[in-house]
Amino acid sequence: MPRTSRHAREVAVVAFAQSDHLRRTDELSEVEMVMPVLHRVLAATGLKTGEIGFTCSGSSDYLAGRAFSFTMTLDGVGAWPPISESHVEMDGAWALYEAWVKIQTGEADTALVYAYGKSSPGSVRDVLTRQLDPYYLAPLWPDSVALAALQAQALIDAGETDERALAAIGARSRADAAANPHAQLRGAVPQGGYQVAPLRTGDCPPIGDGAAAVVLAAGDTARALCGRPAWITGIDHRIEAHGLGLRDLTDSPSTRTAAEHAGLFDAPVDTAELHAPFSSQEVVLRKALGLGDGVAVNPSGGALAANPVMAAGLIRIGEAAARIHRGESDRAVAHATSGPCLQQNLVAVLEGDPA
Repeated sequence: MPRTSRHAREVAVVAFAQSDHLRRTDELSEVEMVMPVLHRVLAATGLKTGEIGFTCSGSSDYLAGRAFSFTMTLDGVGAWPPISESHVEMDGAWALYEAWVKIQTGEADTALVYAYGKSSPGSVRDVLTRQLDPYYLAPLWPDSVALAALQAQALIDAGETDERALAAIGARSRADAAANPHAQLRGAVPQGGYQVAPLRTGDCPPIGDGAAAVVLAAGDTARALCGRPAWITGIDHRIEAHGLGLRDLTDSPSTRTAAEHAGLFDAPVDTAELHAPFSSQEVVLRKALGLGDGVAVNPSGGALAANPVMAAGLIRIGEAAARIHRGESDRAVAHATSGPCLQQNLVAVLEGDPA
């Protein structure tokens, strides 16, 4: 079917680059980790920094351990002559959303979006507890794995999955990642013992460092920069209640609503890049997005193969776009999440021009 956009301006992902995701990058600063990725994504388009209309980044000062740490990485972008720039304390997928809005308003025709995270210096499981309700949950220090285990157990109790099925998701993801040179975990990985029952090591994401970047462009500019642009025909994000006790952890209505507004259900998709850091979360997302067995889910390996905090969601969009660039996909859905147990969810639909 012909490609149709729900928005005033056509906007596409025209380039994507990412780092090799590693358990530790002690020898690299955040700037040194980001700079090669920025150089590669710009080189793919032939654009210079001064030709970019808007720049937006996503990262977390909590991971870095210092306030306004994102200002340091602007050294890697090049902030002179002065640039139009913004930052979100979120996964880079939300930085992409801000850049997309900027292009929709006509204030820019191109945008550079990048995100990065170094989880290796501290305990990311403890850091993520700071996302929780500060009065009732955060003082108890339930970490991200413990909360995901509650969600997984709820799914098992509801009869929607079991431990063997969860193990199969992890095994499939890392087998697919064997073809991804940037993935942290590739090929056969032992399921291991329980991290927090019912989740075993193989059901949980690796801890590591990494960065990613994309270039967005509008209309004819996109066509000039890329042989087959990945057009963002729909994008939306929604949030659910902060309190976990107010939510049904076996479902994700915010993902479903975002998908409806992004136009996902208007036509079939052939690829889904889902930001599911835990195997149990893929079960929830598949149901919310109505994905059948004919859809290639996380052919890159997904977050179970590489999960750089604050960049993993942007990578899902980039991986989906890259498959369209290569002609391996015609219509794809990309998903990003933030917060405990799929609290916040962004859905983007990407399409390539018909052959």
